Amino acid sequence: MLSIGLISFIITVPLFSNRITPSLFNRITSLVLIYSALLSINVLYIKALSSGVGIYSGLFHVEVISLGIEIFIFLIASIILTGWAPVKRSNNWNIPSISEYSLMILFATIGMTMLISSSDLVSMYLSIELQSFAVYILTTLYRDSENATSAGLKYFLLGGLSSALILLGTGFIYAYTGLTSFESIQDILQVEAFSITGNTEVQAIVLGLTFILLGLLFKVSAAPLHNWAPDVYDGSPTIVTIWLTTMPKISIFTFLCMLFLGLPEGYANINESANDSVLQIFQSEDVFLIIKNLLLLSSMLSLIVGTVLGLSQYRIKRLLAYSTISHVGFLLLCLGMNTFESVHSFLFYLMQYSITNACTFLTLLAFSYVKSNSSGSFSSKGGDLELFTDLRAQFKENPLLAFSLSMCLFSMAGIPPLIGFFAKQSVLYSSIHQGYYFMSLICVVTSVISASYYLKLIHFMYFVQDNKVKASLLKENEMEISSNKEVTSIHSLVIAILTMIITLFLLDPQILLNSCQVLALSLFYN
Repeated sequence: MLSIGLISFIITVPLFSNRITPSLFNRITSLVLIYSALLSINVLYIKALSSGVGIYSGLFHVEVISLGIEIFIFLIASIILTGWAPVKRSNNWNIPSISEYSLMILFATIGMTMLISSSDLVSMYLSIELQSFAVYILTTLYRDSENATSAGLKYFLLGGLSSALILLGTGFIYAYTGLTSFESIQDILQVEAFSITGNTEVQAIVLGLTFILLGLLFKVSAAPLHNWAPDVYDGSPTIVTIWLTTMPKISIFTFLCMLFLGLPEGYANINESANDSVLQIFQSEDVFLIIKNLLLLSSMLSLIVGTVLGLSQYRIKRLLAYSTISHVGFLLLCLGMNTFESVHSFLFYLMQYSITNACTFLTLLAFSYVKSNSSGSFSSKGGDLELFTDLRAQFKENPLLAFSLSMCLFSMAGIPPLIGFFAKQSVLYSSIHQGYYFMSLICVVTSVISASYYLKLIHFMYFVQDNKVKASLLKENEMEISSNKEVTSIHSLVIAILTMIITLFLLDPQILLNSCQVLALSLFYN
């Protein structure tokens, strides 16, 4: 369905762009994504997919978890599309249209759905690149903005470096085994010796997997490979930043989970004692410890870096970038533990983070549209909010939006009874149950510290009076756009629904928790 929609858009945009309004392009794309989600739900038959189904000569492996996350990706993508406000037509080629944005969204979504079903090194790399190239273009949609162009160029160059690492790891594995299928690599490892010492093939595979892991950690902005993220997120328009901070992480983290825990069949095994659970693909505790320690080290650094460096920020999106790095630390901790409980916590945390992050940026977009209408001018990035001071006294002017943003920030901080609290509680329970007391302590301390910079934003919204910001703080090239950007009814409805999910999760938590449990069980019992 996505492919049909993409082909239709490629034909329609140049031929009928003058007849079809930009808002209609947006609505059509959202409908395509929602219909694709319905098709995925229709084929989600757990009993038939328990052991997975190989398609396209084994390049892809469809399982319950891949279909479940695919449905979630479609829904979040359609939600993000609601954030683009309708604008009047403009002949200025520097101003992107909704049709361009929608087209890139479809390209990126196809890459994501392919990645989470990849069971071959070739399909994995092609899926990552399809996803990445669309995001590179999204970052530079505002061609008249120096910040957006700089962010896009930086993202492209450093993203190319991470892709090179992934390709290097793929080359190591293929050079020593002659195989690209994950299942074939697993079979060969089961025949080889159980230790990496003196075994060239196993050593090459471990080195290759390490390079692939480093490349993927780079793409999800995990510390210490995070330096590009604050600059790129801050320089990109908010409507693009919401995609950068949410969607690539869903697909890449899901792929990492399936790669090391259950894709294809036999990659992971759960024993009677959860403490004895090891990665069957490696057939060696020494090999498992290499990957495990990399994940835990990156998790610890992400938690510390995202929290400490976030304290000194005064720009909204840079702060949220470091917040994202901190959340990545929680997700990596779940992957490093390699148990059923940790996978369940991982899926729940990933879903609640995506919902909360999407609601946060949609609310910031709504603030920017309201303020832009009142001021009558737009910045080169579409009137985005830049500094903490842009949120001053917004509770008095827009109390409902201020309430929604406050709930999102409280949820990110882990304040009960919001959904973020239960996600962090689940991760901490899993880590303490497995004996990771030091990592649990770091999680608690960093969560408490990070609450301070979330409260700083809330302080500006509720308690700081609105004074005119000094011109020296806003060093942007502004251009007048005769437009009517406003918060649409569907935009407001989506913010309201997401806020209700975040706030009232405690009333009926079983829907999301049971879904995550079923997906986690599909990895271990098939």
